Amino acid sequence: MTIEQRITVCAEEIERALHDYLKLSDHDLERIAEAQAYSLLGGGKRIRPFLVLTFCEVLGGKKEKAIPLACALEMIHTYSLIHDDLPCMDDDTYRRGKLTNHMVFGEATAVLAGDALLTKAFETVSSAEVLSDRERVEAVLILARAAGDRGMIGGQVMDMGAQGNNMLSLSYLEKMHSLKTGALIKAAAALGCLAAEQTAADIVASAELYAEKIGLAFQVIDDILDEIGDKETLGKSIGKDHDANKLTFLRFYNVEQANEYATMLTRQAQKAIEGFDEEKILFRLADYLLNRKK
Repeated sequence: MTIEQRITVCAEEIERALHDYLKLSDHDLERIAEAQAYSLLGGGKRIRPFLVLTFCEVLGGKKEKAIPLACALEMIHTYSLIHDDLPCMDDDTYRRGKLTNHMVFGEATAVLAGDALLTKAFETVSSAEVLSDRERVEAVLILARAAGDRGMIGGQVMDMGAQGNNMLSLSYLEKMHSLKTGALIKAAAALGCLAAEQTAADIVASAELYAEKIGLAFQVIDDILDEIGDKETLGKSIGKDHDANKLTFLRFYNVEQANEYATMLTRQAQKAIEGFDEEKILFRLADYLLNRKK
């Protein structure tokens, strides 16, 4: 299969699993269930779940152990998008080509839908019978660190603090995105290793280095697309970061230089997993993310 076909097949499988996790039979709770489903089942490539399943596969693990971990990670990612779109954050109207959660359900319900998905992620992991007690505890720890103040939330706080500040350095920006975007991507690699019962320090370190590099490259491409991308292709507004004077890689590079930087990061990622990516699945994924248009 091509990498695009692999991503599509994985996304469809994750979509079915997420649908099952969201089942809620209480009529009185229909609105919060609808709000969660609106964003969680709203499409997307499911790159983070793909990484969990792929690392598990290339390291010889069983997919059924990776599924709940991948779904939990996607729940956390979706919660972050719902909150990121809120007026108190980025104030976005569209996400993945449709109205953002708060535009449909109102701000209060959107906040609660995000909160519900975050807590459901930990319920999903802690109740996963395919995992051992030790694996459930380890998975909860990986997710909590990646999503918390030393991870994604910390990066978001840095991002908010950087708005309008023209004195910040490139190293500040790289740290910000290593937390805001990279932490969950790195967690995906770690969870894939966990599902494969792979604890060798060098393998886990290589997996996390790969994830760290593609996560940073992903954000560089995001910044480029926000500047020169197509609104219809992206499914969201473009130019907002520039208009809001947000700290992006295009503060330090022009588009050509930024592309070169993303390419360098991608090559570093590919080198990190040379030892165990025999089918070049992760290698091809890195190239796919580098060359994406949305």
